[in-house]
Amino acid sequence: MLVKEVIEIIEKLAPPAYAEDFDNTGLLVGDKNAQVKAALITLDTLESVVDEAIEKNCNLIISFHPIIFSGLKKLTGNDYVEQTVIKAIKNDIAIYAIHTALDNQFKGVNDMICEMVGLKKRQILIPRKDSIRKLTTFVPHRQAAAVRKALFDAGGGSIGNYDHCSFNLQGEGSFKPNEHAKPVIGERGEVHLEKETQIGLIYPEHIEKSLLKALFSTHPYEEVAYEISVLENENQHLGMGMIGELETPEEPISFLKRIKKIFHCGCIRHSELNKNTIKRVAVLGGSGSFAINQAKAAGADIYLTADLKYHDFYKADHNFILADIGHYESEQYTKDLLHSYLTKKISNFALILGETNTNPIKYI
Repeated sequence: MLVKEVIEIIEKLAPPAYAEDFDNTGLLVGDKNAQVKAALITLDTLESVVDEAIEKNCNLIISFHPIIFSGLKKLTGNDYVEQTVIKAIKNDIAIYAIHTALDNQFKGVNDMICEMVGLKKRQILIPRKDSIRKLTTFVPHRQAAAVRKALFDAGGGSIGNYDHCSFNLQGEGSFKPNEHAKPVIGERGEVHLEKETQIGLIYPEHIEKSLLKALFSTHPYEEVAYEISVLENENQHLGMGMIGELETPEEPISFLKRIKKIFHCGCIRHSELNKNTIKRVAVLGGSGSFAINQAKAAGADIYLTADLKYHDFYKADHNFILADIGHYESEQYTKDLLHSYLTKKISNFALILGETNTNPIKYI
C-alpha cells in the first residue's frame, strides 16, 4: 500500500475535519506516494521513536501527538523537534499525526479510557456544534428512489443508530429552459411543470464532497437544484470528553487506587474526596481543565483528566472530585486503539505497536 492509502483508512476512523483549529494533524513528514514497508504506531514521535522505526524497518510512523505543532522556520537540529524531523527525512520515514481528530470521535481516545475504567451508558461530555448539515434537493418522482439510494450509500441520512433517514414531500416544480439549455425534460423557451419529490436528509460535514458527488452523478437534471444548511443541533456522537457510569458504585479511595493501577500512574493528584461513593465518572484524555465546568454540570462524581494547575482544583468547589492522572497515562492506550483498528483493516504489511516509552515525566 501507499502512504496515502493508509491515510485514507485512518481518516475513516478520525476525519481531519474534526480536528481542533489549533491542532496540526495529517501527514507531517514524508511522501504520500511512497510504498509502505511497515508502520510503527506510537503515542509520540521522538528521535528515539524514529530509531525504533529504523530498527524495525518501518518507513511510516502513525503517531497520536504531532511532533510539529507550531510552524518550523528552520531545520538545523537545535531542538528535539528539529532533530526528530531531520532523522525521519534522512531515513525516508513518513510521519502521520491523528491527535484531536481522534479525541473528538465517539469511538476514540475517551471511549478507550471509559473501556479501561469500566464505564457504561457512555455519552459525549461536550458535544460538537455546527458539524451536522442538511441537504434538500428536488427530484422528478420517477428518479427519486435512485437519488435517495445514492445519497444513503454516500453516508447521508444517518442519525445515531439509524440510517436511511430522510423526509420526502410531493410537489410540483416549474422551470423554463433558455436557448442554451439542454433539458432532459421539457422544451427550450417553454415553461414546464414537473411532479417532483423534495428529499431532505442530514449528514456529517466531512462527507459533504462525496455526498454532492453522489447527488450530481445520479440526478437527471442538467441543473441540479439543492440547498445546504448548517444545523445548530449538537452532535451527540462527536465531541470532547465522555461521561459514563460504573456498574457498581465505589468508594473514592478504592476507585482512585484502581485507576492508579490501570493507568500505571506515578501518582494521582486530586481535590478533596467529598463524595461517599463514585458512580458517575467524566473523563477527558490529555489536558482537560477547560471541561471542568461541563463535567460538574453533567453530574459527575469525579472527573479524570490531566495537566490541572493549582487553582483548577479549587473549581471542584466541594461538589465533586477532580483527579489528575497524568497526560501520558490518560492517553497511553490510544496506540492500542489505533493498532486494533488498523490490523482489522490492513493485512498486506506489518503494523507494529511501538515499545518506546515517550513519557517525559518521571516520579520518585
